[in-house]
Amino acid sequence: MKRRISAFILVTLLLLLAKEAAVAQIIDDSTRLLYSPKTTLELYERNVLEGDYTELPIDTSLNNMQNERYWFNDTTFYQHLGNVGTAATPMLFQMPDKIGVRLGKNIFDRYAYDPQRINYYNTRSPYTHLYYVQGGRGEQTFEALHTRNINPRWNFGLAYQILSADQQIGPASQDRRNKGFLDNQAVKLFTHYRSENEKYDLFFNYTFMKVEQIETGGIRPGEDDNVQADIAGYQQENVNLTQAANEESRNNLHLTHIYRVAKENLKAYHTLDYYRQRNEYSDNDIPSYLLDGKSYLYPNFYYSKERTEDATAYKELENTVGMTGNNRLSSYKAYMRVRNSSILYSVLDSIEGLPDTVRAKGNYFQTLTSESSYNQVFLGGSIRLFYKELAELTGNAEYQLAGDYKIKGMARLGGAYGSLERVLYTPSLVQRYMLSNHYKWDDDRSNMVIDRIEAGINQRIGKRQYFKFNANYTNIKRWVFFNERAQPERAGENQRFWGGLLSHNINFGPVHFENFVSYTNTDEADKVIIPEWLWDSKVYIEGPLFKGALYTQLGLHGTINSDYYAYGYMPVTQQFFVQNDFQVQAYPVVDVFVNADIKTINVFLKMSHINYGLTEPVNFITPYYPGMRRSFVFGVQWRFFD
Repeated sequence: MKRRISAFILVTLLLLLAKEAAVAQIIDDSTRLLYSPKTTLELYERNVLEGDYTELPIDTSLNNMQNERYWFNDTTFYQHLGNVGTAATPMLFQMPDKIGVRLGKNIFDRYAYDPQRINYYNTRSPYTHLYYVQGGRGEQTFEALHTRNINPRWNFGLAYQILSADQQIGPASQDRRNKGFLDNQAVKLFTHYRSENEKYDLFFNYTFMKVEQIETGGIRPGEDDNVQADIAGYQQENVNLTQAANEESRNNLHLTHIYRVAKENLKAYHTLDYYRQRNEYSDNDIPSYLLDGKSYLYPNFYYSKERTEDATAYKELENTVGMTGNNRLSSYKAYMRVRNSSILYSVLDSIEGLPDTVRAKGNYFQTLTSESSYNQVFLGGSIRLFYKELAELTGNAEYQLAGDYKIKGMARLGGAYGSLERVLYTPSLVQRYMLSNHYKWDDDRSNMVIDRIEAGINQRIGKRQYFKFNANYTNIKRWVFFNERAQPERAGENQRFWGGLLSHNINFGPVHFENFVSYTNTDEADKVIIPEWLWDSKVYIEGPLFKGALYTQLGLHGTINSDYYAYGYMPVTQQFFVQNDFQVQAYPVVDVFVNADIKTINVFLKMSHINYGLTEPVNFITPYYPGMRRSFVFGVQWRFFD
């Protein structure tokens, strides 16, 4: 299936190239320039809600086009399973942005369209973009987007996304017929309408994603292997699981109306969100060596030693009603939100005592279920005082009646800022209850509390430098995490850590240096896993060639983090857990790349991991999951403005 998709994508690109060449022969340059990035504008729902109606041209820059982190919808640093689109968790700590009931299965969030942050368009002509990345070891990314204005006040668009990857470890990775490891397909539909009198705005989007990830359980070392030093990696090693898979599907419908009651001074709005997520874990051929229950993967067999089929189905309906307003010196928002949610667990159970004739027909399983529902009410609001771009004072708060809350205050003067934040929130549903063939728990744990203080500065220095620094301190009470047995546990002591982030960009004519470094001290936070050092650097030369017909970047990009005991990954529950047996070593990954801009086409060529085999034998991202070997990758982004 994936090969047919690849062929279809390549044929489509070639046909469009032929069309572009034919059109170029009969249309002069002055006519073609009527429609361009300057006539294809983007806007965001959140900005309009806050009174900012600025529409900006689409981004056509080359910067970071070759960087894998920028192929997805979330560009932050993630720990993953070593390949495109695989289960992932953030490497740096992030404050929770949602309180109240949450499912807690987030391993594919990085790749999903976020309904709250979708960019809408305003176009003078139909706009289409195609984005395609193909790696030499089977990694693939594709997105096709089309949008157009139905009339000057109404825009509609849709997009289709594919992520796929081949298996890199275990004997199956040598068999071309069975190399498919991951298949992720996503769709988004979106529309924005503004009334003729400009008093009413409507934003609507529908997003869908379906992922299938083959679960290997990582490399299975031999009995005499020294966990990491003796692992040759890739095809030379066996894997833990041979017939296991995770499937996730999610649907989200998002609708927001905004009505200007008294111009910008008072606006009323209503937001409707419907969300559904279903996760299924299955293993139809449990390896015999796991049947003794001594493996961390399958420590128990509560219902069947022949097959595992676990599933959770989570549904959530939210209605938010509020008012907002703004003027030259301030803005405010107040709202009430009602959340109705439910979760259904199911597990496959073997029926004991049946005659062999019945069992021979395969009819000896039944499905056990457990269901819960929740109804919650939230009150929230924010206020912002500001003077032009010179100074700003903001406050945000949300309170769940008789439950969670979050509050944050921030002050800014020029580029310097400071903030205080506190979040009290309940553990996720997965941390509180689990029904599975291999794991079971039921513990209504008390709320966690996170206090965080930050201070920083964002500053441009002259015309050549940009500097960004952030220092932070975090204290977590009653922290709930997944322990070495991949089961939820409450930390006995507060988790305290502090650190800083530094970004610095500088150029000397055509030569550019871009650096990011993170430091985190977790001496008092052994249950919060963050590498002490994380470094990301890029150096490149950019400029025009052939009298400006071609604009290029040529450079090197490297990333390294310090040694640390990275999270382990548990495929049964789709969770990353604390472990102390496998230390991920400091390992630099270096890429060499060429990016080029040819009118409406951006392309890149990259040799990734050029230092493969020069240092440690295997670069592990997650315990027992190695990163990609050396690979040639190319990508193209093609924009059409008619």
